[in-house]
Amino acid sequence: QVQLVESGGGLVQAGGSLRLSCAASGSFRNINAMCWYRQAPGKQREMVATVSLREDTKYADSVTGRFTITRDNGENTVEIQMSSLKPEDRAVYYCYADLLMYRNDETHNYWGQGTQVTVSS
Repeated sequence: QVQLVESGGGLVQAGGSLRLSCAASGSFRNINAMCWYRQAPGKQREMVATVSLREDTKYADSVTGRFTITRDNGENTVEIQMSSLKPEDRAVYYCYADLLMYRNDETHNYWGQGTQVTVSS
């Protein structure tokens, strides 16, 4: 069974920083894209940052310049460094991975359970 486990969430003051990490484990051949999404109360889940297998990155406009996504293919992890945090960044942050499986080289998508980030003003 494939699992994505997030860690690093917590409470931080506005202007502060947090680093979230996500570790993938289980049976898969490789990881294609890895992403961070977030969902604030009463709002739809939105993409925050994406990093491809080639390490191309994309960011939501709201976090560009403040967040940085990185991946470690050897450890099957993805991290997001969040700086200059704002109250609007409060949300549950979810790890997402597009995995290449052994069987027929199929791709499957998996989500972590999420980690809470709270930003106080």
